[in-house]
Amino acid sequence: MARINLLPWREELREQRRKRFLLALVGVLVGSVAAVLIADQAINAAIDRQVVRNDYIGKQITVVDERIKQISDLKARRQQLVERMRIIQDLQGNRPISGRIFDQLARTLPDGVYFTEVKMEGKTLSITGAADSNNRVSDLMRNLDASDWFDAPTLTEVKATTAGQLDQANVFQLTVRQTQPAAGAVQ
Repeated sequence: MARINLLPWREELREQRRKRFLLALVGVLVGSVAAVLIADQAINAAIDRQVVRNDYIGKQITVVDERIKQISDLKARRQQLVERMRIIQDLQGNRPISGRIFDQLARTLPDGVYFTEVKMEGKTLSITGAADSNNRVSDLMRNLDASDWFDAPTLTEVKATTAGQLDQANVFQLTVRQTQPAAGAVQ
């Protein structure tokens, strides 16, 4: 008769395979959980490093913004100082000119004419005065036109007024432009 082994070896083999499968399944599960935890730790560490970098960059941005503000303030102060220096230089350069203008006004003034008011706006002089006659006002205008320091005298108004019974004066207003004479023409 044939030899038949009735021992439950197939069931034991199946049970061993099942245990190995479950052991492998638990190993894979534990490995997967460990990999997920390690990945989570690595991602959290990278996020923390990036947050620290962002905070540092934010602090540096505020420092740079403060420096930019200081630079803008310094540029504005510099511009104000440059403007002040330019004004002072203009005043220093024009100081002899105002004396020269008054000298030329005195030189061009004929006898019988006097000024009551002289205003200067920009390069234009407005002169108000009185003269004995219209001829004296004409002489003044010719003298102003002949001067190297003045140009284009324009008579605005002439009024005849009587100060008393015998005295008669002509009150006038005129404008004249102040010019710079050529270098050789300065007296």
